[in-house]
Amino acid sequence: MRPGYLFVLSAPSGTGKSTLIDRAIREIPGIWHSVSATTRKPRKYEEEGVHYYFMERAEFEKTITEVHFLEWAEVHGQYYGTPSEEVDRRLTGGEDVIMDLDVQGALQVKKHRPDAVMIFIMPPSLEVLRKRIEDRRTETEESLRRRLSIAEKEMGHRDQYEHVIVNDVLDDAYVELASVIQSSRGSADEAGS
Repeated sequence: MRPGYLFVLSAPSGTGKSTLIDRAIREIPGIWHSVSATTRKPRKYEEEGVHYYFMERAEFEKTITEVHFLEWAEVHGQYYGTPSEEVDRRLTGGEDVIMDLDVQGALQVKKHRPDAVMIFIMPPSLEVLRKRIEDRRTETEESLRRRLSIAEKEMGHRDQYEHVIVNDVLDDAYVELASVIQSSRGSADEAGS
């Protein structure tokens, strides 16, 4: 049995990355979406091991020192990270893994796992991204400006990814994502035969 592939997806907030990942998991057999750990408290709808692994700060810091995270960061005073054990177990069992990470986390993973397939999802333009975020009606003008500034910085790292997909039309972007996944699997199958 071949080991699974590790697919790392990054995108600015509002680009449709979560929608694309959810669809890939539903429609492409043999893919697992990695679950991150965090020190923040769970929201009402969140389930342990489904949305996050919820950890106490001391436990998280111990896990960092023992190098049991593929990537981790401190964001707004809370830790977030991806435990390596479950990811490795899935990959060894032949299952592909999709990770949904910001640029900082994605580059940490690439450093530790150079064979990871790196995919960056782009909006068609910053103006389209602005409109998508505005349509959500969840942001103040100040937070919108901050999100767009972060998005611009993140897009500056797209050349560090092997694949860049522009999500202009969701169905087209999904077809492109599915093609990247299938072609990665195909190249492994050809190499093994």
